[in-house]
Amino acid sequence: MKERLIGAPCQEALDATEAVRTKLDVREFASRPVPPEVKLAVLEAARFTQSGTNSQHWCFILVQKPENLRTMASDSLSGKWVAGANFAVIVCTDPTKSYHMIDAGRAVQDMQLTAWNNGVASGVFTGIKQAEFRRDFGVPEDLSATIVVGFGYPQKKLRGRKNRKRLSEVAFLERYGNKLDALRN
Repeated sequence: MKERLIGAPCQEALDATEAVRTKLDVREFASRPVPPEVKLAVLEAARFTQSGTNSQHWCFILVQKPENLRTMASDSLSGKWVAGANFAVIVCTDPTKSYHMIDAGRAVQDMQLTAWNNGVASGVFTGIKQAEFRRDFGVPEDLSATIVVGFGYPQKKLRGRKNRKRLSEVAFLERYGNKLDALRN
């Protein structure tokens, strides 16, 4: 397979499997601005993501002003690095829905893959001080700031290599422990 170099504008769209195979989480971003059309594409990806019972109970808050990114970092328990992002998206969900966290994760994955397809890297955090996010970003009382994704061009060029366990170590046929060998015959 062709090696993917991230951080430069995309000349062509990635295959979905190749995007999943090469996407890396990044928490150090270059100062180069991400174009508005890429930010909109990221938000559209979130909007088009499937949700439990098609409830679409979420909302997405785009944060791009440097002073607001710094505020977000200080309102975070685990996302201090977001102050260096070009933009971030707060994913708010309805915590009364039993599937709200799964839906948030699905939307985040689609946003990250869309960004990656455009040469933009991202990282996530869930350590959110809810009261501060409500105060500083207007998150309504009936929603939870569930997860935040920070985006930007990576500080250094990435090769999209992952260190992962072999498929035979994490996937089984019909029952835990059964090898997948039958699929290869």
